[in-house]
Amino acid sequence: MLVLLAAAVCTKAGKAIVSRQFVEMTRTRIEGLLAAFPKLMNTGKQHTFVETDSVRYVYQPLEKLYMVLITTKNSNILEDLETLRLFSRVIPEYCRVLEESEISEHCFDLIFAFDEIVALGYRENVNLAQIRTFTEMDSHEEKVFRAVRETQEREAKAEMRRKAKELQQARRDAERSGKKVPAFGGFGSAGMTSVSSGTIITDTIVEPEKPKITAAPVRPSGPSKALKLGAKGKEVDNFVDKLKSEGETIMPTTGKRGSDVSKVLPPPVNMESVHLRVEEKITLTCGRDGGLQNMELLGMVTLRVTDDKYGRIRLIINNNDGKGLQLQTHPNVDKKLFTAESVIGLKNPEKSFPLNNDVGVLKWRLQTTDESLIPLTINCWPSESGTGCDVNIEYELQEENLELNDVVISIPVPSGVGAPVIGDLDGEYKHDSRRNILEWCLPVIDANNKTGSLEFSIAGQPNDFFPISVSFVSKRNYCDIQVTKVTHVDGDSSIRFSSETSFVVDKYEIL
Repeated sequence: MLVLLAAAVCTKAGKAIVSRQFVEMTRTRIEGLLAAFPKLMNTGKQHTFVETDSVRYVYQPLEKLYMVLITTKNSNILEDLETLRLFSRVIPEYCRVLEESEISEHCFDLIFAFDEIVALGYRENVNLAQIRTFTEMDSHEEKVFRAVRETQEREAKAEMRRKAKELQQARRDAERSGKKVPAFGGFGSAGMTSVSSGTIITDTIVEPEKPKITAAPVRPSGPSKALKLGAKGKEVDNFVDKLKSEGETIMPTTGKRGSDVSKVLPPPVNMESVHLRVEEKITLTCGRDGGLQNMELLGMVTLRVTDDKYGRIRLIINNNDGKGLQLQTHPNVDKKLFTAESVIGLKNPEKSFPLNNDVGVLKWRLQTTDESLIPLTINCWPSESGTGCDVNIEYELQEENLELNDVVISIPVPSGVGAPVIGDLDGEYKHDSRRNILEWCLPVIDANNKTGSLEFSIAGQPNDFFPISVSFVSKRNYCDIQVTKVTHVDGDSSIRFSSETSFVVDKYEIL
């Protein structure tokens, strides 16, 4: 039976980088055993173990380092070697390169993995896949906590916008009546700036208003400390601080990047009483050897009215798209008016749009297999070499009027073979050894940055690098449809309105 005293990664000089003792042993004792280890090796013989009067060293070279197991002399040498192979396979799962700095950086990950292999000096019956699953520590309670926290943040932001709207309305009323403008706790331009935390990609179109005549001059409010609305609860913060003190890594809930989660753009801070959202979502599937299997794009214009005096309005639509869209209006919208003049208005002009509700007034659909309409093409060229595969990936932006933000191209890589060796690279990359994904990250792709490439080498077969998935967000829509003006039904006078545009990915894969 294997009685394992310690497992360590050390330099060729015997310096311990990371060591896990499975029995009671002092630091001086383990450092002394590892320091003596290089002196015991006989370079003239091809052994993988050496012995002293009290212990046996079973070792495997890892480039400039050694993976060493220290066992009792009566342990089974065959079990020792099998355990050593498992330890040696674990290290590349967490370390991209087998160097001292990389081992030190991931020392706790390695210790957690070592504990899954050996307990109290005896080998556990586990394989590499089970070790990876155990160390991920997927927690249902953590997911629930994060979901609750995100809900609290959304509610706080909604309350914050409502309060800001109330304060702005009170300020307008005071200006109209000629009274002194109340202070409102310093909620001026600085206050509005503080609200706009997070990633906000919006366009606001504002029609000019006629100047208002007031009875008395109004003192402009200067920037001051912002009023903090919707602050996070103390209990949640205390819980997060406690997790941090216990060594947990707390990920921020905003700005999530991932190939599995579609990006959602938050509404603009300065929402007018008439607010419009132009949203598009794309689903695309391409073959690895070329050819568009399917591309479907769904778009919608959503209207939200929060003031009853702006209920009876019309939207002027500017449609410059020539890709062959299928347009469809809401059943209550005057279809003849839209077809003839590109104006969205209710069939009954005396009726108003619903208040405080998101109403989809126009939607469109584009389905095609025309390769020239692909917004972003991805070409992957894996070629087998003597040591594995050399992979070359390149992208090209075909729709030059687009600006894609937070682009992540996710390439699957084989497990258990270490990290890929990166060659030429545009942008940045991240290797997720637990999910076996290489993420190629590009902050912006536009007409000035329309092409780029990534080259890397890793052990594997060409089929190991598919399917490739892509995610991005954009503040410009793919189909050139915009709301240019909002008018009253009576009199055709312009109305101030705000708008936001988003183009996101539902699924974008190269199979």
